Amino acid sequence: MPQQEPGPEPGPAGSVDERRLHPFTPLRRAWVPIGAGIGVLGQQADKAQEWARDAGVGLDLLIVAAVLAVAALYGYLSWRFTHYAVTATELRIRTGLLFRRTAHIRLDRLQAVDVTRPLLARLAGVAKLKLDVIGTEDKDELAFLGEREARELRAELLARAAGFAPAEAVRVGEAPGRALLRVPGRRLATSLALSLGAWAALVAGVSMAALMWWVSDNVFAALVLLLPLLGGAWAGTGGRFLAEYDWTVEESPDGLRLDHGLLDRAHETVPPGRVQTVRIVEPLLWRRRDWVRVELAVAGSKNDVLVPVATRREAYAVVARVLPGVDLTALVFDPAPAHGSRWVVPVWWKGYGLAVSPEVFAARKGRLCRRTEIVPHAKVQSVRLTQGPWERARGVADVHVDTGANGSVAARLRATDEARLLLHAQAARSRTGRTHARPDRWMT
Repeated sequence: MPQQEPGPEPGPAGSVDERRLHPFTPLRRAWVPIGAGIGVLGQQADKAQEWARDAGVGLDLLIVAAVLAVAALYGYLSWRFTHYAVTATELRIRTGLLFRRTAHIRLDRLQAVDVTRPLLARLAGVAKLKLDVIGTEDKDELAFLGEREARELRAELLARAAGFAPAEAVRVGEAPGRALLRVPGRRLATSLALSLGAWAALVAGVSMAALMWWVSDNVFAALVLLLPLLGGAWAGTGGRFLAEYDWTVEESPDGLRLDHGLLDRAHETVPPGRVQTVRIVEPLLWRRRDWVRVELAVAGSKNDVLVPVATRREAYAVVARVLPGVDLTALVFDPAPAHGSRWVVPVWWKGYGLAVSPEVFAARKGRLCRRTEIVPHAKVQSVRLTQGPWERARGVADVHVDTGANGSVAARLRATDEARLLLHAQAARSRTGRTHARPDRWMT
């Protein structure tokens, strides 16, 4: 399909040049009525079988042909009545045959613009554009566009969101990137094999299914218990391997670009200035190799993984691009005080720690799987001190910092006097940090 040139800006009458999705789109949407029909047949399986026997082969084939024709018509009409247009300030997506819906996506509210290519879409040469918008739970999407058209539209939207003039936005194209990290497939597979959670789910599933079989002598009941647990084990191992394979991180003016996936390829962006929390995860069996996983909390976005596995040095170098000026190696964690903490949280109290630098508030927790959560002072929305009756009796308290990603990081089991001082000092640091925060705009 020839690529369409970006349409002109609104004229005197406010009209814009609307574009259509790729002709492959009707094939995807045709599955909606087919899936609904399969669901109805599944609920009435006995009656459907009886009716099919009475109807005969000829009538059955006629019904199947009619269903396929209706599905094809539905797919075509839904594609025919779906348009999108780009103006200087927004992206408009107009859908609906009987009930019209027009989504107005303000470009200055764009959080991220991701390009994903499921396996069948890759074979067909098309891609899906997903848009993260501040203040919305679900992503709006354009599915499907030609791969080249999707890349060009993404670049145009980001350029316009950065404040470029319409003509410049089309000319700028996608900003160049600089490679920061690439995760080898062998390292990813080894890290998943060393994950205790997946092995625990597998062992628990097999053990409980065997126990159920021995107690009830019912194979079906054992399988019903086993399959969900095996599904969880697969999601934490094989599913993650497929999703995180060939993980690459590039730095560009519009943020950090993430490309990954074995079957379904995803092209995501971590926008600048939007990261609320960085989490360093260190599973027990990874520590001997000095491997870590880096996760993010980004306001309004569901992209939560920055690095699936890397050496500490590699991971810290990438985090330094997300949190400029922050040296994670310089953080010195003060452990929870032994007096009082050991009675509130026996054994596990040794996993808690706190570090505060001029740039960030960092809290650590966990002994088997250690997690370090880092919040820039500028991203702290509120600070709270909590203290239950048992903590009050033992002279300890918790200090929570709340971020714009609806998240909270807690410095647990601090001495009461220290916690009170920390509460007021952190509030002051947050006010100062916001005055020096980097801009949230793209390409700035």
